[in-house]
Amino acid sequence: MSDAHLVETRLSSEQLVQGNFLDVRRDTIALPDGQRATREYVVHPGAVMVVPILDDGRVIVERQFRYPLQQVILEFPAGKLDAGESRHACAMRELAEETGYRARQWARAGVLHPTVAYSTEFIEIWFARDLYLGQRSLDQGEFIELLAMDPDALDAAACQGALTDAKSLIALMWLQKSQSGQWPLTWVSVPDAQQG
Repeated sequence: MSDAHLVETRLSSEQLVQGNFLDVRRDTIALPDGQRATREYVVHPGAVMVVPILDDGRVIVERQFRYPLQQVILEFPAGKLDAGESRHACAMRELAEETGYRARQWARAGVLHPTVAYSTEFIEIWFARDLYLGQRSLDQGEFIELLAMDPDALDAAACQGALTDAKSLIALMWLQKSQSGQWPLTWVSVPDAQQG
């Protein structure tokens, strides 16, 4: 099936903001019917999220103050890609930096697009198991509290409105689907030496 009747074509682009993290653009586009319009959006380098599973079945989650919302948010470990970094390398790095854990088994679940209306951001979802604890290495100015939660308790937190982070809600769903056998994961071993 062709999507040609839905495609918008860029005619011109201007950068509105270039900050340390945000790159905001405004494009003039041709709509499928030939009319012109503008689209404003954020260019994002992409990110990963990790669902770390302990041997007892609990998962590692984080509590972190998110300034734009002015509240502490419960979420899975995640972070943006560095230039030239592979998605798997980013997942291993973020897990180690934010939690101190490394994993001997990894499975790539899939990709989500959290804000399709105004950002190029994608988040690749990774699962990690056979965890072992090492040194944590938070970024300067980063304050993260770690929790080990039973998936049922995390599900209850979602039901009660205590888990509202979209990427983490998707990861919880993926965890439940994989545990039920509906969405199987393919696990790959990663030697300790490659964990950083």
